[in-house]
Amino acid sequence: MPAVPESAWSVDTRRSRLLGRLILLCILLVQAGLSLRLGGTAFQDEALYIASGHYELDNLLHGTKLPVDFAAYFSGHPKLYPILAAVVDDRFGLFGVRVVSLLFMLGATGLLYSLTRRLFNLRAALGAAALFSVVQSTVVLGNLATYDAAAVFLLALSAWAVVRTDRMNALAVLLAAPPAALAFGVKYASGLYLPTLVVLAVITAHRHRGIRALGRGVVLGAGTVALLAVGYYFSGPLGGISSTTTDREKGADTAATMLQHSAEWGGLLFLAALVGSIAYVLRARMGEMPWIGGETTGRWRRAALGLVLTGTTLLAPAYQINLQTEISLYKHVGFGLLFAAPLAGLGMARLVGPHFRHPQLGILLYVLTLVFGMVQAQERAHSFADSTQMIAYMRTIVDKKGEYLAEEAEVPGYYLRDKTYWTQWNNTYFMDYRGKDGKQYAGAGAFRQAVRDGKFDAIVMHGAISPATYAAVKEGLKGNSRYRLAAVFPYTSSYGENAYRIWVKR
Repeated sequence: MPAVPESAWSVDTRRSRLLGRLILLCILLVQAGLSLRLGGTAFQDEALYIASGHYELDNLLHGTKLPVDFAAYFSGHPKLYPILAAVVDDRFGLFGVRVVSLLFMLGATGLLYSLTRRLFNLRAALGAAALFSVVQSTVVLGNLATYDAAAVFLLALSAWAVVRTDRMNALAVLLAAPPAALAFGVKYASGLYLPTLVVLAVITAHRHRGIRALGRGVVLGAGTVALLAVGYYFSGPLGGISSTTTDREKGADTAATMLQHSAEWGGLLFLAALVGSIAYVLRARMGEMPWIGGETTGRWRRAALGLVLTGTTLLAPAYQINLQTEISLYKHVGFGLLFAAPLAGLGMARLVGPHFRHPQLGILLYVLTLVFGMVQAQERAHSFADSTQMIAYMRTIVDKKGEYLAEEAEVPGYYLRDKTYWTQWNNTYFMDYRGKDGKQYAGAGAFRQAVRDGKFDAIVMHGAISPATYAAVKEGLKGNSRYRLAAVFPYTSSYGENAYRIWVKR
């Protein structure tokens, strides 16, 4: 008989490994299909990151001055993912950048399969990959040109390195430090999961090293902190860490709403992870082949592993409940699900039982997760306005001399960067303006007075993002002979029917 992994309940043969890889390939193909079917034009964050990447790349190569300090408000380093996105965009456009995100998410699923197989067994690995591949966050991030997919992949790579080096020399765990540090640089919110990696380094080595496993966690933590310190020293001021992560402005979303949405987006996988954690604590092996003996891992270690991996799912909801904001929660939930997925895969295997006693339970869990993930991902992808007609019309009226006001100004700023400068586009969030009457205005009043004074050469709004500004702009346009309504482009989103309205200065 070949050697059996500590917590396995089946013989790991060459035939089973080949079969597992074939099933994994099918899982990845389903995941790719679910992401590619979403499509759509660039939404605000995608446009911002890709466009900023072009400006950052010009700054690096030619010393061109940046239009704004992107590092002051980005939630990731502007010279990492944005530059990669800009390079791909130059050659393959928005679709190519989204394919890069898809490759990152497929890579994360593959690494998840590998580390779960190392922790448990082949069937748990397939269950983990299958469930993670179809949840909303995984499907959506595979179609978004944002740095979330890259961060998830790097966290998965770091976790895989931690698990893979569990029996090696303690210094070998330093292989997990570079991707962990880079994940933080790509997206600062990834720092929420660095402690999980450190604790995982201790738990996975504890059986082989005992108390000395603590040193492995210290080595990983120190290595990661050292890399982050070096990166920060050479990168200069990064105000975005404070404004978007550590000291983010609080919102008005309720804890009940965020808990409800978190449960909708990842509840099934989380429940499967709870089942897997409890079953793993009660029994290390399922006993499918009772003639295989050998020592199993201790109950306390099994409990710690389940608590750390499953509990990590709650970090993002807890953090955003503290901030009282649901912004990007649908993406951040997926970071935690990556860590809970190994226990969810084990939970699925235990539901099926030895000798595939209840395969219908595993199929039911997968199908339910798939259906919820498909519907939620489709709804999320269609929550953004289709800007195709608006961009085509604006291309005919903009130049490098005008000044423009637009909801989601980053979208026309990205698509029309060959005809306009970034600084020509004004967003609808906040404005300070000194009117022609000599008075100083702020907020909605500033937009109202600026429109009355004819400050903008064109105004593009639909009212879904900034309703207060939209109302103020309409007040400024009422009876205003300086502007004419030049075009109306209807679109349908998951929120209903709406339309872009474009006013042009006479």
